[in-house]
Amino acid sequence: MLNWQEIDTVFLDMDGTLLDLHFDSHFWLEFLPLVYAEKNGMDPDEARLWLHERIMRETGTLQWYCFDYWSKELDLPITELKAQVADRIGYLDSVPEFLYRVKQSGRRVVIVTNSHRGGVDLKLKHTQLGDEVDRIISSHDFGAPKEQQAFWHRLQEVEPFDPQRTLMVDDSLAVLGSARLYGIAHLLTIAQPDSQRPPRDLSDCDFQILNNFSEVFPDL
Repeated sequence: MLNWQEIDTVFLDMDGTLLDLHFDSHFWLEFLPLVYAEKNGMDPDEARLWLHERIMRETGTLQWYCFDYWSKELDLPITELKAQVADRIGYLDSVPEFLYRVKQSGRRVVIVTNSHRGGVDLKLKHTQLGDEVDRIISSHDFGAPKEQQAFWHRLQEVEPFDPQRTLMVDDSLAVLGSARLYGIAHLLTIAQPDSQRPPRDLSDCDFQILNNFSEVFPDL
């Protein structure tokens, strides 16, 4: 699937790529609607529908991922609430060994995530990601999500890379499309970002599909 001799830099998404998206799915689709319903005297199903529609209005924007924005909009402490279900944070299959092998191979390994810094800090408390990669960059540091070209230009400034010799792995097809537009040559998407849900229907996807990171371990 990959010719590692053509890759110097590895950019990796965090949620739904390295970490099981089940944590975030559970929080936004199950736990938060219950909290919001109780706070506002609503039926849980009504709250779930309202929240889903409200959140979807921010698709592709930095607000979609911003804890500060949603804390203000919903009048709820998103960071503190996420910590209450942090026991669900975990790696997807084969991720720790993949990270170990890539780092041992001498390649630069950087997490590039749309996650708010509050989310990044929470994940670092419950995983070893901080020790397993060279750097973690949040799009909130740049004021632009990965879906926008501005993100990649700012990333180039602080983390110089050759797009033709760079691998990007992400569960978001929109993000991969943006990375391709910038010129990144090696692009992979994740078949099953959430371990508690079936693999996605990617029959129309024109990116290479990764079922398990063991498929792309570099030789040591």
